[in-house]
Amino acid sequence: MKSLRKQAPVITSPVRPSSRNDLASIRSSSSSLNPSDAKMEKGDRKNVGDQASVSANSTSSGSGVGKSSRVKVTRSSLMFNLLVVLCVVLASYAISLRNEVTKLQEKNSILLRIHSKKDIPNYESIDILEDVSEDSFGKFGNTDTRTIALYIVLFTLITPFVLYKYLDDLPKIKNFSKRAKNNKEEVPLKKRIAYTVDVCFSIYPYAKLLALLFATIFLIAFGGLAMYAVSDGSLAEAVWLSWTFVADSGNHADRVGTGPRIVSVSVSAGGMLIFAMMLGLVSDAISEKVDSLRKGKSEVIESNHILVLGWSDKLGSLLKQLAIANKSIGGGVVVVLAERDKEEMEMDIAKLEFSFMGTSVICRSGSPLILADLKKVSVSKARAIIVLAADENADQSDARALRVVLSLTGVKEGLRGHVVVEMSDLDNEPLVKLVGGELIETVVAHDVIGRLMIQCALQPGLAQIWEDILGFENAEFYIKRWPKLDGMRFEDVLVSFPDAIPCGVKVDSEGGKININPSDEYILREGDEILVIAEDDDTYSPGPLPEVRRGLFPKKVDPPKYPEKILFCGWRRDIDDMIMVLEAFLAPGSELWMFNEVLEKERERKLVDGGLDISGLVNIKLVHRVGNAVIKKHLETLPLETFDSILILADESVEDSIVHSDSRSLATLLLIRDIQSKRLPSKDTSSTLPRISGFSHSSWIREMQQASNKSIIISEILDSRTRNLVSVTKISDYVLSNELVSMALAMVAEDKQINRVLEELFAEEGNEMCIKPAEFYLYDQEELCFYDIMIRGRERNEIVIGYRLATAEHAIINPVDKDKLVKWSLDDVFVVIALGE
Repeated sequence: MKSLRKQAPVITSPVRPSSRNDLASIRSSSSSLNPSDAKMEKGDRKNVGDQASVSANSTSSGSGVGKSSRVKVTRSSLMFNLLVVLCVVLASYAISLRNEVTKLQEKNSILLRIHSKKDIPNYESIDILEDVSEDSFGKFGNTDTRTIALYIVLFTLITPFVLYKYLDDLPKIKNFSKRAKNNKEEVPLKKRIAYTVDVCFSIYPYAKLLALLFATIFLIAFGGLAMYAVSDGSLAEAVWLSWTFVADSGNHADRVGTGPRIVSVSVSAGGMLIFAMMLGLVSDAISEKVDSLRKGKSEVIESNHILVLGWSDKLGSLLKQLAIANKSIGGGVVVVLAERDKEEMEMDIAKLEFSFMGTSVICRSGSPLILADLKKVSVSKARAIIVLAADENADQSDARALRVVLSLTGVKEGLRGHVVVEMSDLDNEPLVKLVGGELIETVVAHDVIGRLMIQCALQPGLAQIWEDILGFENAEFYIKRWPKLDGMRFEDVLVSFPDAIPCGVKVDSEGGKININPSDEYILREGDEILVIAEDDDTYSPGPLPEVRRGLFPKKVDPPKYPEKILFCGWRRDIDDMIMVLEAFLAPGSELWMFNEVLEKERERKLVDGGLDISGLVNIKLVHRVGNAVIKKHLETLPLETFDSILILADESVEDSIVHSDSRSLATLLLIRDIQSKRLPSKDTSSTLPRISGFSHSSWIREMQQASNKSIIISEILDSRTRNLVSVTKISDYVLSNELVSMALAMVAEDKQINRVLEELFAEEGNEMCIKPAEFYLYDQEELCFYDIMIRGRERNEIVIGYRLATAEHAIINPVDKDKLVKWSLDDVFVVIALGE
């Protein structure tokens, strides 16, 4: 007992046990002591236990980070082991079943042979048994092939699990990537294989179908091999049964036996899985195709069509004019490419209130800046390409148009047709022409409308005439060669067309220059073409010269220009260009009042930045007023009854919608007329002298002057639906800006040569469209045919293209019966092309 007690301190030494085994040995040794010693050692064991728990806690706290990962590894390992064990058990069971079936088949065959030869003597039974044994040995080859097939099936089932578990441990496969030896961080082979499969499925569009095909073939072959291993039929019959199980999962119901049923159920389950995958792939392919068609991603296979790039408020009017232009040929094809959804574009086009008359409009979603999208709409086969200006800042819109032109010049196949570009700023036009070359035709929308509004303010009624000429509904410009007219003087050519009015000559000797309103002595040469105004390009041809009576008529000259007072309500981006046009048209001493919400200092800065030299203005004087054009108190501060012309501009700086802009213009118009009528309640408008003596007898102009003694109001209208509201009131003329620009774009798209004609007629120099009174050409109640008036117009170096009777609501351009006698009145007016002063 003493010796044991002396050894007790050794047991309770402060040294920590290194493992649980040490603790167990300590506990076992301590339990062998007697009870009294055990009580003495109890405290020591407690100290040892405390130290062990402290050690365990420290160990667990130090390795707490990796505990969860070890648990996951343990779980995955356990699952893998369970799968392996399950496969081994099933394989063993299948092998035992196979052996039993083989033995039973051998016994059954022996018994059948014995039973068939039961009448044979006994001495021959040995031979029979020998024969049977020989037959059984003969069947060993067949049985051996089924066993091999069963082993192959089992090996095929186990191999994927083994590869998945030990794939990264195989040294030959591990070095397959041929990475550098110094690379310490090598990606596991599993991840590389998964990445390769992912890349194949992403890059190659038919990878999924091929994978499904290989899976189907593998399942049929694998199922056939398994069925051959557990059944009595041949291998070909087993493969055919496997295919029936894959194609129709219900064919396995009549299988007999445990092995065939297990195989048939497994193959049928795989067939259902493959069928579901195939259904998913087919459904995805159909959905992608439908989405591609719905989103406008498919290719347009057209030729000789008109391609419109971009989307704007002018598109509706443009499509209408193109449809009217193609009406004579039974309709054409117009393709629209814009960065919008195809369904939205088609819905907006369907809302247009007009018939396309056989013209098909095809919408595609894409960017005109991308060559692939341009090829998708057959850009190289289009006979004309129209680039619409974007509804944004002018510089940004023109910059985008420039990029589109660069994209068009980059088409490798080349362009068959010409390109019509709608520009927003006149200063950006030279750059686009420089980039595009001879294929580019530009139409500066704001510049055209600004000049047209000024011409309409100085000559009321001109807007409706331009609307008739630019649109394809009535008469328009055409250029064509007539060899039978070679050698004739232009004076004779002028009256050679019963259904058209010649306006100029395209001179071949001068490089195709279009000479509008040439002299009577000009003789047509070979190659020259005639510019005419006609209903359509196939509705006119030269005929015999008619008999013309020149007669005597008043030799009056145009009245001199008088100073005028004009008011601009609103602000336009190109208002500086409009001021320069007014400077060229108006007489010295004229005043231009500018009334808008732009501050005076900011206004002058914008004008100077636009290129206007305010100090260099000679004929007009600028008067600035700041105010809101839709507030009556602000308008009442202006002398509205004293202005000769009032131009209501679509104020882009205030409104961002064409509907709101038109509403603002209409409100300003009504307020101005209301103020004028209250300030001049007792004046008789019919008794006052107008500003131009040539219009003294024009009753339709007096209708627009009914609220004032001389003011003519010109309203800029953006939406064609607002035209009805303005025309019904008959208190203002209007310029339908968006529609006129669309008409010009459509006309230039049909024939790019017409752009030269429009540029000259809209310019402040050269020939222009004018309205002249009847007193310049005839006497009151004189009977003349239209040919007679055309000849008298040539005495004034003018080309008379139409007229408007005092009792009519619209002008008639290119009359039908030019040789019919008409009794004219001095209230009538004539539309002419004349050289500007």
